[in-house]
Amino acid sequence: MQNIPSRLIEEAVDQMSSLPGIGRKTALRLVLELIRRTPQEVERFSNSFSNLREGIRYCEKCHNLSDNPLCNICASPHRDHQTICVVADIRDVMAIEGTGQYQGLYHVLGGLISPMDGIAPSDLFIDALIARVNEGHVTEIILALSASMEGETTGFYLYKKIQPAGVRVSAIARGISVGGELEYTDEITLGRSIRQRTPFESVMKK
Repeated sequence: MQNIPSRLIEEAVDQMSSLPGIGRKTALRLVLELIRRTPQEVERFSNSFSNLREGIRYCEKCHNLSDNPLCNICASPHRDHQTICVVADIRDVMAIEGTGQYQGLYHVLGGLISPMDGIAPSDLFIDALIARVNEGHVTEIILALSASMEGETTGFYLYKKIQPAGVRVSAIARGISVGGELEYTDEITLGRSIRQRTPFESVMKK
């Protein structure tokens, strides 16, 4: 990339290109676009990120991102509060919500069990999930985890932890390719996988 004639532009490009998926050429193009905008527009742009970092929080119940102590999904009286869909990441919640096929609640684990990466059950929000199950209001847990070794390991661990409570545990249908991530699955396939979920016991027998 050509030399940048300004230290200020260089610093802005460095910060912009630190974001995933943004190379230095793209970062330079975005920075030059910001320079062309009015000071008021740039201030609004900057303030939106400052407000985001200062105001965003995690839902006290499901660990989804939220502006309030409870996210809009957990706080909604129109959702099915007896069904919890367990996902690894916040992006999975967004993917499933995009299908419009699920009306229950969620629980975000914050990752998957992965001994190779040093991620143990205690590093995830598993205890919080078990506490929700033990409250006695939940009738079904849907495991919507990726079809990877980590996803299968986490699903089996959760099944063993939840089973004593007598709550139905199901898994999304495997229309999703092995190793596939939910956030990259098309909405039709993901929605069908939610609707056609199967008892987790049948998944283990395969």
